[in-house]
Amino acid sequence: MHAGHGNAPLWGALFVVAASILWGTTGTAATLAPGVSPLAIGAVAMGVGGLLQAMSAARAIRRQGPGILRRWRLVAVGAAAVAVYPLAFYSSMHLSGVAVGTVVSIGSAPVAAALIERFTDRKPLTRRWIIGAFLGVGGAALLSFAGHSPGTAAGTDGEAWDSTAGIFLGLLAGGTYALYSWAAHRLIGGGIPSRAAMGSIFGLGGLLLMPVLAVTGAPLLDSWTNFSVGAYMALVPMFAGYILFGWGLARVRASTATSISLLETVVAAVLAVLVVGERLPALGWLGAAVVLGSLFILTPRTQRTRLPAAPAETMPSAPEAAGTQPASVGHQDISR
Repeated sequence: MHAGHGNAPLWGALFVVAASILWGTTGTAATLAPGVSPLAIGAVAMGVGGLLQAMSAARAIRRQGPGILRRWRLVAVGAAAVAVYPLAFYSSMHLSGVAVGTVVSIGSAPVAAALIERFTDRKPLTRRWIIGAFLGVGGAALLSFAGHSPGTAAGTDGEAWDSTAGIFLGLLAGGTYALYSWAAHRLIGGGIPSRAAMGSIFGLGGLLLMPVLAVTGAPLLDSWTNFSVGAYMALVPMFAGYILFGWGLARVRASTATSISLLETVVAAVLAVLVVGERLPALGWLGAAVVLGSLFILTPRTQRTRLPAAPAETMPSAPEAAGTQPASVGHQDISR
């Protein structure tokens, strides 16, 4: 795909929005297979989806093999995060509910991504990003608090422990989501096309999840419904969604992408209400509106200057997307 340099951040944001909408369906889809454990759901979704990404990008991975091998530590870190993320994410939703689990997991990711970029890449946090992320995380927090209605607050000690454990697992999911997003963005910024970068990280992560799927995945074959849920999770949100996300990471910073993906929390909460039957009070809907509002701040502005077109897969556009100065965070700085 080709895009004008000035339009790249906007297209990147739109790709992340599309991916987030697909991801927002995963929690609701998982509830349609109640007999399947969250570990099996996570393993089949990210494991099979990751292997499909690697297969579809096999040629690109072979062509970029030397460059990928030179950055094997980055690939290994990203793959480990890919393997941990779905296990923590779906376990969080199982323990805390679809809305709360999604909100905590995705809502914590922008902060984690910004901290990773700040301390590893020394990228400054722009005022625009801080305002947008603050609103987005604040809206996500409103959604989370709204998920704990007065009637459920006084539950048993076991229920309180489950909810607390779910929130901690959500924080782990948010951290690992930010980590593999950063690793993929850094690979792309170092000149590895997005298909090869995402395929190598997610393919290796998928391999790491195969033992988990082998141990926990038998219920996926117990019924056509369970099998269909597993197939949907792997093919649509994980395979197609992460291809879109890779295109987005080629155009915007990881912290910007994870912030825009807060939209997933709104999609998940709305579907949890409409399909699963969870109750979302007025405070929750206010939180959803705040998250949506933050997207208008976080979506990068289109630049007026036009430069010669370049392949989108090798064009990180990080300085332009983040509002930083190219002199301080350049292509060579990202690729180290």
